[in-house]
Amino acid sequence: MPTGSCMCEKVKYSYEGEIQGKALCHCRDCQKITGSTYSTNIIVPGENFKVTSGKDKTHAKKADGGNTITSHFCGDCGSTMWRDGETFGTAKVIKAGTLDDPNSLEGAKPGIELFSPGRISWVQAVPEAAQKKDMPNSADS
Repeated sequence: MPTGSCMCEKVKYSYEGEIQGKALCHCRDCQKITGSTYSTNIIVPGENFKVTSGKDKTHAKKADGGNTITSHFCGDCGSTMWRDGETFGTAKVIKAGTLDDPNSLEGAKPGIELFSPGRISWVQAVPEAAQKKDMPNSADS
């Protein structure tokens, strides 16, 4: 069962089930929340996702795609660990860098890049990853 945590390890989580998607996101929200050029995400089933230690704090806002998205983070160290919202149904969008196994990032190569027009000019597209100008709708999934 994969596990993850914030930087100070006060908030920990786990999930069961297959990864439903792997995506980079170049939207302005993801740039701000990561303090970087994009976020690296894995999408996992929400039914078997659980916080195993500590209590996450939340911040909800209208995302670039138009729907409300909620960020779950540690109130002590500030690490955003996952996001969720109506766009994703019950699924959780985990920030791949918060997974405890450092090898998890090797397995997080994205199959899609979201909000690709927001990509910073000196960041190259991931070879073979689909490029979307926004969030895919249900017909694209």
